[in-house]
Amino acid sequence: MKIVILLYPNMTQLDFTGPFEVFAALPDAEIDLVWKDTEPVCDVNGLMIVPSASLTDAPQADLLFVPGGFGQAALMEDDEVLGWLRQQAEGAKYVTSVCTGSLVLAAAGLLDGYRATSHWHWIDQLKLFGAEPVSERVVIDRNRITGAGVSAGIDMALSLVAEVYGEPVARLIQLGIEYDPDPPFDGGHPSRESEELVAMLTARLADIEEARWEVAERAAARMKEREPTD
Repeated sequence: MKIVILLYPNMTQLDFTGPFEVFAALPDAEIDLVWKDTEPVCDVNGLMIVPSASLTDAPQADLLFVPGGFGQAALMEDDEVLGWLRQQAEGAKYVTSVCTGSLVLAAAGLLDGYRATSHWHWIDQLKLFGAEPVSERVVIDRNRITGAGVSAGIDMALSLVAEVYGEPVARLIQLGIEYDPDPPFDGGHPSRESEELVAMLTARLADIEEARWEVAERAAARMKEREPTD
């Protein structure tokens, strides 16, 4: 199983490291961390991650994975990255993401006509790209497997392992990493949190809200321009 994971500046490391821990436990996994070059990539909080291959040197993926993060907006208008994703997706058995990584896949035209999810605050942007937003922890539609925000990456990866290798393998990995969620608070999603806290987080994101919607709208317009006409 050749697993290719896209890294990029200002990504959210837990989007990447959660699924990585699951994928690395597979007996036949060959994992490449890929960016434009092999210089260390800095996540949004300053953690440095070293790619193992560049876009041009990356092997063809069996499993293509895109994490999310605030750097996702820049990728949605990056022709080099979007073209590379489309090329990889043609030969990949599974095209996957977590959090706003689904918006990068969408900007590449890879979720048009698919059900998909993303972080709850940005999920509605999927509509711009012809995807059907689904507010679920993990959404599987044919070979597209997407996870909701950040921590849902572990759920996405375990669900994918169950699809490919069977539930016993997925459960063994889950046991090995002691993934036994028991959060201290019954929250983490607007449906289970107070309106006050949801409003507080929404206010914190207000500075980038308009800009990110503008990026998504431009990216959606460019995607439609690429679509073949009859």
